[in-house]
Amino acid sequence: MIQLETILEILCKGVIIGVIVSAPLGPVGVLCIQRTLNKGRWYGFVTGIGAALSDIVYALLTGYGMSFVFEYINANIFYLQLFGSILLLLFGIYTFRSNPVRSLRPASTNKGTYLHNFLTAFLVTLSNPLIIFLFVGLFARFTFIGNGGVGEAVIGFMGIVAGALSWWFGITYFVNKVRKQFNLRGIWILNRVIGGIVILVSILGVVYTLMGQSLY
Repeated sequence: MIQLETILEILCKGVIIGVIVSAPLGPVGVLCIQRTLNKGRWYGFVTGIGAALSDIVYALLTGYGMSFVFEYINANIFYLQLFGSILLLLFGIYTFRSNPVRSLRPASTNKGTYLHNFLTAFLVTLSNPLIIFLFVGLFARFTFIGNGGVGEAVIGFMGIVAGALSWWFGITYFVNKVRKQFNLRGIWILNRVIGGIVILVSILGVVYTLMGQSLY
């Protein structure tokens, strides 16, 4: 029987991972904002759901692979957490310096079906297997993979899904509310804020790891 504290801890880590993976405004993030502005909030949210499903596919592949080397991970947790924090720092710097506006495409006059919007976002996200490296770093940083069995794994991945969907629900709600004031500069500023937060969290992670303490 999994204790309530353990369930909450695993869920919390999963939600954080889901948000971090979803938040940077890459091609799918910009596509989600575009569709929210041009087609309506729920078209944007369905786009986010497609991206979230693709992310969980890669998360499952990463978790499945890392579960085979759990003993190695457990024996080298200090170095792997340090590696995870550094990788997260590089990811934050890349996000901060990137310009998501370049990913903008001409607005389509045809809304299409929800299924079409879902599938296009799923395929765009699935076409970027490099996200596996981000999951490896995050799983190592948050000590996400353990030997707790199937129950803990299911709870953890449910947390990732919840985190990803919460982000897409929140961002489409925000963009829809400020649609009249939201412009290209708004997208650029939002991405910089996200990148800055990721950089701050990763630096704290490095410091706490070197001090032998746990930030998360």
